[in-house]
Amino acid sequence: MTLIKSISGIRGTIGGKSGESLTPIDIVKFTAAFGKILIGKTGNKKIVVGRDARESGEMLNNLVVGTLQSIGAEVIDLGLSTTPTVEIAVPLEKAAGGIILTASHNPGQWNALKLLNHEGEFISDVEGKEVLALGESLDFDFAEVQDLGKVVHDESYLQKHIDAVLALEYVDVEAIKKANFKVAIDAVNSSGGIFIPALLEALGVEAVYQIHCTPNGKFPHNPEPLKEHLTDLSAAVLQHDADLGIAVDPDVDRLVFMMEDGELFGEEYTLVAVADYILQHEKGNTVSNLSSTRALRDITQQHGGAYFAAAVGEVNVVTKMKEVDAVIGGEGNGGVIYPASHYGRDALVGVAIFLSHLAKLGKKVSQYRAELPQYFMSKNKITLTPELDIDNLLAKMQAKYAHENHSVIDGLKIDFENEWVHLRKSNTEPIIRIYSEGKTPEAAEAIAERIIAEMKEIIG
Repeated sequence: MTLIKSISGIRGTIGGKSGESLTPIDIVKFTAAFGKILIGKTGNKKIVVGRDARESGEMLNNLVVGTLQSIGAEVIDLGLSTTPTVEIAVPLEKAAGGIILTASHNPGQWNALKLLNHEGEFISDVEGKEVLALGESLDFDFAEVQDLGKVVHDESYLQKHIDAVLALEYVDVEAIKKANFKVAIDAVNSSGGIFIPALLEALGVEAVYQIHCTPNGKFPHNPEPLKEHLTDLSAAVLQHDADLGIAVDPDVDRLVFMMEDGELFGEEYTLVAVADYILQHEKGNTVSNLSSTRALRDITQQHGGAYFAAAVGEVNVVTKMKEVDAVIGGEGNGGVIYPASHYGRDALVGVAIFLSHLAKLGKKVSQYRAELPQYFMSKNKITLTPELDIDNLLAKMQAKYAHENHSVIDGLKIDFENEWVHLRKSNTEPIIRIYSEGKTPEAAEAIAERIIAEMKEIIG
């Protein structure tokens, strides 16, 4: 059983002992701490809550809503929702913050509390540590009976989110309608099974073939939208002669496309394609994290913009996007962040922009994919002994490659002329993750093997 408390929230496996997994006790104390901090800092008692469809979601929702009432918060419960929908709802409701109940792409035994500030954006590392400290100390009072909070159930945000997407300047509903798209969708039996088909209908997509779209939380496959997990979607695309397939993770902030031939467009290329379209209409800068494909840099420069890299983690990407006034950004895991909508990964926004782009191109998805900069990624890791000084190992690797273009804002990334490698230590176990990319699969793997061999030589 596992409990992980980090910048991305409090997540863990359901059941087991408090402090070792995500139990009702852990849920209550961290929810209460977060609510207390929000109310104390802002004087605003309004907090938005939404959840994905995983099987533990209703239990978690009951605990979170009840706990927020117990500290006097006024809860707006969106029920079955998506991460980007809750992010949009927080500022629209003028709330102090929000809590999303989802473990994102983790398997069904996992769940989590994701914490948002008053702007509907993930709280910072400093704010997260404050929540954890107060939750562990329990140094606060609960409300007297006359001060208990109330709950409002609001199911209007499915339509509000779709309306907001349709209103985006470069989403072209008429072009999409004229294209007569046929689209297959795999929503892993979570809330995307409600939201994505409704969006496609609003966009005027001719035919929508739904697989795994019943929001009962019974994941039919590993919920991370990777090629090996999407064989059913591939079969559906081919069976129905669809123009493309769409896959989302359980909380609908990661987006992956499948080409008409049943092959993946590539999760790294979701952001690249969306950026290509936006940059045609609006010149500007882009941001992704250090482990994302170099193709975004190439596309950005082709359109006359500047590309910037951020440390891994959505909050880090958003911070960098604001710093450089980026017009589009995100992460290579299929996460699209479009500031004209909001500063959060949003699959609905990504779908609408990609379909607008595809409709105007008048090409098959595979034809367009072949025109984009071609890169291939390799993901490896090496396991180390717990007593090894990983920071010292990375420092020695940095010294070895000091003559190359490199970054140390998040581990060590070394940029070579035709490939790159990114070394990051895990926060939870003694391993170093090695991401590499090259012009061919062999080049990506070769640079990773070389770096691994050099690290092993340093370790002895």
